Amino acid sequence: MIGIGSDHRGYELKEKIKKYLEEVGIEYRDFGTNSKEITHYPIISSDVSKAVQSKECDMGILICGTGIGMTVVANKFKGIRCALCNTENDAKLAKEHDNANVIALPAESIDEGEAIRAIRIWIASSFLNGRYLERLKMIEEIEKDNMK
Repeated sequence: MIGIGSDHRGYELKEKIKKYLEEVGIEYRDFGTNSKEITHYPIISSDVSKAVQSKECDMGILICGTGIGMTVVANKFKGIRCALCNTENDAKLAKEHDNANVIALPAESIDEGEAIRAIRIWIASSFLNGRYLERLKMIEEIEKDNMK
C-alpha cells in the first residue's frame, strides 16, 4: 500500500495521482489534505512518514509546491529515505541507488503526466544493491548516531 499526502499547493496533483493509482489497481491511503484550504505540510509529511516507518504503508508519495518542505520533514524520520523527484530519471535513480521508500513531487514545476511517469518508474524500479548497499549501511550508521 502507498501512503499519499499533500499540502494545499499539491492537492490538485494528489487527486490526479489518486485517480491513476485507482486505474492501475494500486492500493493507497490518503493522508490529506482534502481541499485547497491552507494546511501545514509538516503534519502531512509526518503522517505519511510514520505510516511508512511503521510498515503500515510500503511506500509514500508526498506533494507540495516545491517538494522541498515535504522532503525535509520526511527525512527527519529514522528509516525514511525521501527523494525529491522532478523527473522520471530522478525517481528511477532514487529507487536504484538510494532505495527511496518515499518520494516528494513538486506540484508547481511538474505536470500530471511527468508525475505519473515518475511514480510508475519508481514503483517498477529495483534497488541495485552492490556498492549502493554499502552506502545505505553508512546512512543507517549515521541515523544510529544522530537520531536518538
